[in-house]
Amino acid sequence: MGFDEISLKGRALRLLAGREHSRAELQRKLRAHETTPGELSQALDELEAKGFINEQRVIESVVHRRSSRLGAARVRQELQAKGLDPQAVAEAVAGLQGSEEARAREVWRKKFGEPPRDAAEHGRQVRFLLTRGFGAEAVRRVVRGTAVQDDEG
Repeated sequence: MGFDEISLKGRALRLLAGREHSRAELQRKLRAHETTPGELSQALDELEAKGFINEQRVIESVVHRRSSRLGAARVRQELQAKGLDPQAVAEAVAGLQGSEEARAREVWRKKFGEPPRDAAEHGRQVRFLLTRGFGAEAVRRVVRGTAVQDDEG
C-alpha cells in the first residue's frame, strides 16, 4: 500500500506517534489529503472519542518539553498557535509564572554563567532572555544578580 493510500486516520495516528498534536494542528496538516468533505472531521472525531487526541496532554507535553528553555510568554505563544482552549492555556501559563525567575536563571547560567562585564554585554544578556519569553522583571533580577539565591523554592 503506497503512502497516498493511507487513510486520514492512519496519517493522523502517524503524526500522533511522533508527538502530541491538537485537533487544529491535525486539521491543518491533513486538510490537503481530504478527498470528500467532512471526511477529515469524522476521522478526527473518532480519534478524539478514543482518546488519541487529548488537549490536556498536548498542553502538558509542550510545557514539559519547552518550559526549561523558554519563558511563560513563549510557551503561551506556542500553545496558542496550536489552537488550544484559551482558558486551559492561561491556566498552564499561570502555573509556569511561579518558577519564571528560577528557570530564567538556569537558562542564563548555561548560556553566560558570569555577570556582564559592560553595558553592551548586559544588553546582550537581557535581550537573549527576553527573546526566550521570560518576563522583564525576572530577566532584570537574573542579569543584575539581585535575586536571593536560596529562595528558589
